[in-house]
Amino acid sequence: MKALVTAENEKCSVEEVSLDPPKAGELKIKMAATGVCRSDLSVINGHLPLPKPMVLGHEGAGIVDEIGDGVTGFEKGDHVVLSFQPACGHCFFCERQEPQFCSVGEPNGLMLDGTSRVHRQDGSDLTVMQFLGCMAEEAVVPAISAQKIDKRFPLDKASLIGCGVTTGVGAAINTAKVTPGSSVVVFGAGGIGLSIIQGARIAGALQIIAVDVADNKLEMAKAFGATHTVNGSDGMAVLKCKELTGGRGPDFSFEAVGIPQLMTDSYNVIRRGGTATIVGVGKLTDNVPFNALLLSMEGKTVKGSFYGDLNFRVDFPMLLDLYEAGKLNLDDMVTTTYTIDEAPQAFQDLEAGKNARGVIVYD
Repeated sequence: MKALVTAENEKCSVEEVSLDPPKAGELKIKMAATGVCRSDLSVINGHLPLPKPMVLGHEGAGIVDEIGDGVTGFEKGDHVVLSFQPACGHCFFCERQEPQFCSVGEPNGLMLDGTSRVHRQDGSDLTVMQFLGCMAEEAVVPAISAQKIDKRFPLDKASLIGCGVTTGVGAAINTAKVTPGSSVVVFGAGGIGLSIIQGARIAGALQIIAVDVADNKLEMAKAFGATHTVNGSDGMAVLKCKELTGGRGPDFSFEAVGIPQLMTDSYNVIRRGGTATIVGVGKLTDNVPFNALLLSMEGKTVKGSFYGDLNFRVDFPMLLDLYEAGKLNLDDMVTTTYTIDEAPQAFQDLEAGKNARGVIVYD
């Protein structure tokens, strides 16, 4: 099969690889669609220090093709969305309804049993991203990383639920708990930022300000629910956002890029008592400073949001129901589709900011 592999040279290429059958507790998925996410790019450029050479892909949907021993609840032909975070259902975090932190295994590029299922033509093992490696024509995944969905949903749209949409919508609704009638600022209008905007709109925010340095992204933001836009290329975004919110600053802010300065801006922009939610993933070596005097006096809250703080077993189907009801726009999120052979170009387009979301589709 074909798969997109990244090596130590910060590049990626499509390779012919072999795939083992699923072992106990695993599924083999014939991939239908894989989202092109900035987290994949972070693996390519080393910002996420995962072991290489690695098969990329952590946001995807497909069809169950083979079922490993001991797996229940799935049949061949089922449509599934993949979760980049397995949920075992019985660890400390799962029992406390925090499956996004499930401790079943560390994402070290191997499967849960510590071995690989994907190999190069010379027989050497390849690692896979987040137990999935689903930027490939097929993938063997833990069954606890898959959620069955109704076959009426188009899989290219459903694939976005696997990461970007869940992360963004969940950050607004579940992490920050955006309130009806509130004001919101979102730094970054890429796939995650647009999903945060949608989540804030669904939650009933009255004013949603999108901040980006690319005018095409700001136009996209308006289509997904932003009531105001600010081009932050002049470094005046915080001041402009405060002016738009009566000088106080918004009730809620979100950082969706992973840049320390934007994290600082998202804290500085909110009103006293406001909430800043950090969704973007920065480098391991990055730090964000706080003023020691104002930290307590302003009474602000800073939250980190991982995977939208959602339970994918419940929330993947819920988000698709919102899509079907016309409240969550997935159709316009997919701005360009690519074949697996065009995957390297998809990442060039991601870096150039051309898409809301690029999606790789398979025959």
